[in-house]
Amino acid sequence: MTNENIHPADRGSVDIPAGSPTTMNSGVPVPSDEYSAQVGQQGPHPSHDVYLIEKLAQFNRERVPEHLVHAKGSGAFGELEVTEDISKWTKADFLQKGKKTPMLARFSTVAGEQGSPDTWRDPRGFALKFYTEDGNYDLVGNNTPVFFVRDAIKFPDFIRSQKRKGGSGLRNNAMQWDFWTLSPESTHQVTWLMGDRGLPKTYRHMDGFGSHTYQFINAAGERNWVKFHFKTNQGIDFLTQDEADKLAGTDPDLHRKDLFQSIQNGDFPSWTLYVQIMPVDEADGYRFNPFDLTKVWSQKDYPLHKVGTMTLNRNPLNFFSQIEQAAFEPSNLVPGIGFSPDKMLLGRVFAYADIHRYRIGANYQQLPVNQPLAPVNSYAKEGAMNYQFHHPAVAEYYPNSTGGPAAQPERAFDFGEWDTKGANIYRGEYVQHAEDSDQAQATTLYRDVMDDAARERLVGNIVGHVSAVDPSETDLLERVYAYWGAVDEGLGRKVRDGVESNPNRGDAKLGWN
Repeated sequence: MTNENIHPADRGSVDIPAGSPTTMNSGVPVPSDEYSAQVGQQGPHPSHDVYLIEKLAQFNRERVPEHLVHAKGSGAFGELEVTEDISKWTKADFLQKGKKTPMLARFSTVAGEQGSPDTWRDPRGFALKFYTEDGNYDLVGNNTPVFFVRDAIKFPDFIRSQKRKGGSGLRNNAMQWDFWTLSPESTHQVTWLMGDRGLPKTYRHMDGFGSHTYQFINAAGERNWVKFHFKTNQGIDFLTQDEADKLAGTDPDLHRKDLFQSIQNGDFPSWTLYVQIMPVDEADGYRFNPFDLTKVWSQKDYPLHKVGTMTLNRNPLNFFSQIEQAAFEPSNLVPGIGFSPDKMLLGRVFAYADIHRYRIGANYQQLPVNQPLAPVNSYAKEGAMNYQFHHPAVAEYYPNSTGGPAAQPERAFDFGEWDTKGANIYRGEYVQHAEDSDQAQATTLYRDVMDDAARERLVGNIVGHVSAVDPSETDLLERVYAYWGAVDEGLGRKVRDGVESNPNRGDAKLGWN
């Protein structure tokens, strides 16, 4: 059939037979949709993992112009004041005792669009930009310390499972559970999501986490692994599912309004920054892989150390210019902070900067909200919307004989390094540590952290969500019950009983509905 004989609504549709091998857009077969390539078992991504790059770059360009994820957001300006001495761990200038650093925060929902309600059950983004004297430092995390997947190559698939179906344009609970139950590493995060933290009362009443593992490097070049925690000083509070559902219809911008009005009224929200520190030589022997984004470090093993206080005290003057055009990226580091072998982090280092170039433009860092306080001495040149340029006498290339800026080789280790565990290209699972199962920390969260009332709410939230799946999807529902049974046998039974006895079971087929 020629293209001319296809109905215009159907043009572009391609039928892919079940069981077909995955290929790149060029038709070349791909080696894995589960594991990105890395140098050794714990090393960085090589730039020639072209499928990882294609997958992330294609994903970044799926929609325009709103944020592909974290589209509905709110933000405010403030400052970080460091009150404790942590110089033994990091030489980062803005984290030295007594320093006050201006900053910007943006809070958001993950899966919803610009017009979606603030009270959908969803993780909340917790993105911070610190305008330091050494350049911008961005910490891009969530209100949960973990995530659904541990490898960036699975991130586009995860987000698509949470978004709207291509056929109907509707969100689909079955699609979500299909991905989650086929990706058991999601269990810990889904337990957080279905619990009280999945519906914070306001942005002010939630914690924030850097989530990933980073490096601290001190003045002597000594390294430690670090995790960032921002504990709300307003106290943790949440909405029940019924409250959230009603507010979605009556006050869909609740969280945006609350943040703006609280600052406008002088009730400045604040968070206390803490860090967990793990000596580099303890990482290999720790019971959980410390670089796995689906896991936390026990605070009994690695306690919280106070750093200072972050306070938001100034609303934006223009929401679009200062919040919508704000660009956060984990690739923005300052001396004294570095990356780790966290495979989600390493993928985000590429993806975030890339999507800003696509969504806002190649010169997005020239926008006032993204400009660093530190001087920019770059050989970057021209491109769309370029309005900062060098004097004609300044060299446009390197090397040059006119005294243009030069790199500083002595700063090569300002951002850390790590043992790659072998120099061969490796594509596979994280190194399994003593207690590394996908359910272990979700089980601890359910049995030991939640009280009886929280466990009851968790069951109710899961049952309400799963009940939207069509009862004919028996294979999927059995996977859901097994998913929760692997966390706790009793929890699995309660989910099954609740769903099967629910008289209002819905319709969320995996097909074109």
